[in-house]
Amino acid sequence: MANFNKVFLIGNLTKDPELRYTPQGTAVVNLRMAVNRKFKDKNQELKEEVCFVTAVVWNKQAESANQYLHKGSPVFIEGRLQSRSWEDNTGKTRNTIEVRAERVQFLGGAPKSDVQTHEEPAPLDSTTETAWLEESEDKSNES
Repeated sequence: MANFNKVFLIGNLTKDPELRYTPQGTAVVNLRMAVNRKFKDKNQELKEEVCFVTAVVWNKQAESANQYLHKGSPVFIEGRLQSRSWEDNTGKTRNTIEVRAERVQFLGGAPKSDVQTHEEPAPLDSTTETAWLEESEDKSNES
């Protein structure tokens, strides 16, 4: 059976980017975004629903996103869905699904820059990435 994991999102950031660095010095940023969908219900009334998504951006793209994006910035994300699990401070297993960004494009509303689109460099070792994300999630739950 064939498999395909590709996501395209356009939305606005709900928070300023959250830039951190792995112990190896690799930049990683979480982009928390809202993606809106407008539709008409069965009574032809215009409705809107919002989906809140976290996109995880690595390397130079992470640093650029942190530098040029801010709460409210419109952004286009191309990537793939990624699930991960970790154990919180109470010993409970937690799960999340995020978008692992492969391309980030700044849309109108962000400060102008010479380079607004960045292709992702070679992927990190997934073992290192997963271990660091789990450690990072534990720290964010402590606060």
